[in-house]
Amino acid sequence: MIPPADDPPAPQTPDPYLAARHAMVADQIAARGVKDPRVLAAMRDVPRHQFVPSDARADAYIDAPLPIGFGQTISQPYIVALMTELVRPSATDAVLEIGTGSGYQAAVLSRLAATVRSIELVEPLARAAQAALRELGYANVQVRIGDGYQGWPEAAPFDVIVVTAAPDAVPSALVAQLRPGGRLVIPVGPVGGVQDLLLIERDAAGRTTTRSIIPVRFVPLVRKRD
Repeated sequence: MIPPADDPPAPQTPDPYLAARHAMVADQIAARGVKDPRVLAAMRDVPRHQFVPSDARADAYIDAPLPIGFGQTISQPYIVALMTELVRPSATDAVLEIGTGSGYQAAVLSRLAATVRSIELVEPLARAAQAALRELGYANVQVRIGDGYQGWPEAAPFDVIVVTAAPDAVPSALVAQLRPGGRLVIPVGPVGGVQDLLLIERDAAGRTTTRSIIPVRFVPLVRKRD
């Protein structure tokens, strides 16, 4: 008896946002100075429209932050790419992200690093981001509901830390969880005002240096309330 043939694979639906995503990378990111080919490839690969509310998908690839509910936003694509390039993630790196939000930055980082741990204080956002990341196949991302100011001490140290909301000062716990040779990027400044995007690097001896990159505006990094 001839065994029945396997069912033919389902035809793949063309991505209607593919051209918009490629244009986003060319016109908004590469044209503004982001050069790392791995970062550009990740930005072309990750479907940003899957991380925004369904009624905002038409605007998913414009160079602007978009609201995702609970007073939070998904960062503009250029800033996501710039922050990713600044921390230079490698294929063996352990990454900590503070402020999961929609999950988009974590998805980009997951394409460039070994593991990504991401902390989000707003429980509905954390659960929605984890579901989206799992559904889209970003299996090396783990999301925790919690206070980003405390970091993830039991998984430390980290090669890379990316903070996607702005405290008024750099949390000391995050610097302490940075591995020698590691990089931390964080916006710091007043709520509703202009903030500094800082790159903090720790050398092999444990000393840190801080460099101001550009002025930015992020939502505040909210603390857990007892």
